[in-house]
Amino acid sequence: MTRFDAATPEERRKLFVAAIDAHRERASPYATFEAHEDVRADDEDADDRLPPWVQFGDGTLNLDCTDGELDALKSLLGEFPAFKIDDLARPEEAEGVNVRVSALADPNRVAQCIDAVFRDVYGQPEEFRAWVAAV
Repeated sequence: MTRFDAATPEERRKLFVAAIDAHRERASPYATFEAHEDVRADDEDADDRLPPWVQFGDGTLNLDCTDGELDALKSLLGEFPAFKIDDLARPEEAEGVNVRVSALADPNRVAQCIDAVFRDVYGQPEEFRAWVAAV
C-alpha cells in the first residue's frame, strides 16, 4: 500500500479495498480503519475519546458502539443482506458493546459497508477523512 488516508466517498472505498487486499496478501490478523477526528482546543474529553474505528479480518467486521449506534448498525445491515451480526459482547469494564459482523462478501462490498458504518452508525460527514491504521 502506498496511501493510508482518503476523504471522499469514492477514494475512501478504494482505500478500504486496497487495505483489505493488502491484509489478505500479508495474511495479517486484521486491517483497522479509523475516522479522523478534528479536536477542538477547548474539548476537555478529547484525550479520553478514541476516534471511531472498524476492523476487518477473517471475513468479519469488528467495532465498538453505543446502544444507539448498535440500533443504527442493525438498521444499516438491512441494506447489506450478506452481513450478519454474529456476536455482541458487553465487557463490564467498558461502556457500550463490541460487535462482530460476518462480512462474507467481495472487498468492494465490504468497503461499501465500512464506509456506510462510519457515516450512518458513527455519524461522520460525507467528506470525512479515513485512515488505515493497521494492515
